[in-house]
Amino acid sequence: QVQLVESGGGLVQAGGSLRLSCVASGSILSINAMGWYRQAPGKQRELVAGIRSGGSTNYVDSVKGRFTISRDNAKNTVYLQMTSLKPEDTAVYYCNVEGYRPPYLTPFNSWGQGAQVTVSS
Repeated sequence: QVQLVESGGGLVQAGGSLRLSCVASGSILSINAMGWYRQAPGKQRELVAGIRSGGSTNYVDSVKGRFTISRDNAKNTVYLQMTSLKPEDTAVYYCNVEGYRPPYLTPFNSWGQGAQVTVSS
């Protein structure tokens, strides 16, 4: 199985910065897409940012210019650098990884445990 461990959440004032990290471990043959989702109280989970194996990225409009997603393929790690944080960014942030594992290139789609990000005004 593939496990994801997130770190880096916390409490920050509006305008501040945080960096989230997510490490994938286990039997992994290859990783295709990595992404960050968030879910605020009473709202649906939404895709915040994604990055594919070739490096192409996508962002939800509300974070463009403020958040940056990156990955370290050698470490099976994805990062989310968040700057100019706003109170509306408050949510639980989840990492998601898609790829292939043994045997026979079995596809997997794994989720992290979630990291609370709270932005105070």
